[in-house]
Amino acid sequence: MLVVAALVVTIVLGTVIAVLFHQPFYGRAIARLLMVAPFFVMPTVSALVWKNLLMQPVYGLFGWISRWLGLTPIDWLADYPMVAIIIIIAWEWTPFAALILLTSLQSLDPDLEESAYMDGAGPIATFVFIMLPHLARPIAVVIMLETIFFLAIYTEILVTTDGGPGLSTTNLTFFIYSRALLAFDVGGASAGGIVAIVVASVATFFFVRAIARQL
Repeated sequence: MLVVAALVVTIVLGTVIAVLFHQPFYGRAIARLLMVAPFFVMPTVSALVWKNLLMQPVYGLFGWISRWLGLTPIDWLADYPMVAIIIIIAWEWTPFAALILLTSLQSLDPDLEESAYMDGAGPIATFVFIMLPHLARPIAVVIMLETIFFLAIYTEILVTTDGGPGLSTTNLTFFIYSRALLAFDVGGASAGGIVAIVVASVATFFFVRAIARQL
């Protein structure tokens, strides 16, 4: 759930941001720099900022906005822990997807977009029939890379929810940590490590083959 949801969010938002930033507008260079900035924030710092400054229901920004609107603040990490983790990961990795896709869009022949515009194609038709096919291979690359990293997500979970409440946010990586260093179950942790290697290898194999078919 964590990997798939984070992939969907980062790919969709990354594609939208890449298309928007592909259009000329005043201050585009500065906007691109600010867009990429979250990707360079350390996971520990990012998780602490979201936990204590944004999602904290008493003095966090989201809680203040909810009270200002007359709503009851949501304790994200207690009531919706998995959604909170996905939001944090998406905030960190959407700039990576947007950067790769934007770089790909820069190589798109501008004559194709101009021809489509002269033929009466609107923004949606231009995106569906020209931009999206051009982004197919970069999207596959982003999915492969992000899948490998998302399978190893650990810091964000440790800092924010510690795998809880209960086991609701315990992924395979955190399970290995908890079995090895908290429960001192070296055998269980080793078995989890083998499963993690197999899953990552299988996912990488299929993604590499899918990308190779497009070459």
